Amino acid sequence: MIPMDRLAQITARFEYLEAAMSTAGGDISKLAKEYSDLRPVVDEINAYRVLLDNLAGAREMLADPEMAAMARDEIYEIESALPAAEATLQLALLPKDEADARPAMLEIRPGTGGDEAALFAADLLRMYHRYAEARGWKLDIIEEQATELGGIKEVVAHITGENVFARLKYESGVHRVQRVPSTESGGRIHTSAATVAVLPEAEDVDIQIAPNDIRIDTYRSSGAGGQHVNTTDSAVRITHIPTGIVVTSSEKSQHRNREIAMQVLKTRLYDAERQRMDDERSSSRASQVGSGDRSERIRTYNFPQGRMTDHRINLTLYKLDAVMQGDLDEIVDALTADAQAKMLAEMGQ
Repeated sequence: MIPMDRLAQITARFEYLEAAMSTAGGDISKLAKEYSDLRPVVDEINAYRVLLDNLAGAREMLADPEMAAMARDEIYEIESALPAAEATLQLALLPKDEADARPAMLEIRPGTGGDEAALFAADLLRMYHRYAEARGWKLDIIEEQATELGGIKEVVAHITGENVFARLKYESGVHRVQRVPSTESGGRIHTSAATVAVLPEAEDVDIQIAPNDIRIDTYRSSGAGGQHVNTTDSAVRITHIPTGIVVTSSEKSQHRNREIAMQVLKTRLYDAERQRMDDERSSSRASQVGSGDRSERIRTYNFPQGRMTDHRINLTLYKLDAVMQGDLDEIVDALTADAQAKMLAEMGQ
C-alpha cells in the first residue's frame, strides 16, 4: 500500500512551487526544474486518488438496493484497475538520479584484439551516433585518435539532448565482439572487445577546481599534413595533479580547447565522486544493473549468429544489424525496467 501522507507531502510541495512561480519568488529556473520534475508524479497521484475516491463512492452505493448491481460492476472495474495504477505510481515515486537529464561524455577505447578491437570501437561509435540522431540528440567529437585501417585508438564525444544520461548510462562496460575480421583470410572467428564509459556532464556547482591543482600545457596537434597541418601550439593538455587525470583537446582554437578540456576534466572528476558515493552507499552495488564496474563484460555482439546478448539481464536479440544501426531502445528499455524493478524490491524490504 502506498502511504497517503507521502502523496500529500508531494502534492503540497507541487502546489507551493506553483504559487512561488506565479509570484516570481526565489530562483525561477530552479523552481521551474523542480516543478517540471514533480508534474508527472503529481499527475499519477491525482489519477490514483480519483480511482480511490470512485471506489469509496461505489461502496457507499452498495447500501442502495436499486444501485447495488451497478455499484458491484463499478467496484470490480476499479479494483481491477488499481494494481496497474499503483505500479505506475510506485515507478513515478522512485528516487530520481539527478544526472539523468544531463548531457553526457561518451568515451570508447579498444580492448583486447588489436586492429579488430579498434575497428569494433569505430563500429560502436557509429552505433551511438545513429542512436543519437534517431533521438534528436547532438553528438560532437571532442577527441579522436584513428588507426590507419579506419579503427579508433580512443574517442571522446559530447552528447546533448533530452535525458541523454538516463538513456545511455547502462552502456558503460566492456562490449565484446565475435566475428571474422576483414583482415582474416582463413575465415576464423576472432573475439575482441572495446570499453565504453558514459559520464554525466558536470555543472559548475558540482566541481570546484583550484588553479593550483591543474597544470596546463599547449602543444602542436598532429594531423595528416599538407595545407591543413596545425602549425601553432593550439592543442591543450590539462593535468589534474591530485588525481593524475589527464585530458586533451585539439581543436583549432586554443581558447576553445581550454574550455573543452576543463569541461571534460570536471565531468571525469564528477563521475569519480559519484562512483565514490555509490560505493559508500552499497559495497555490493546490488541496486544497479550489473556491478557498475567498467571492467565488467556487459554485452556480446555475435556477427555469425546475428545475435546481441546483454549478460546483465540475459537479454538476447537476433537483430544485430538493426542494433549496429542504432536501434537500441529495446535494450535500453529492458535495462531501465530491470533497474526499476530492483529499486522497487529494495524499497519493499
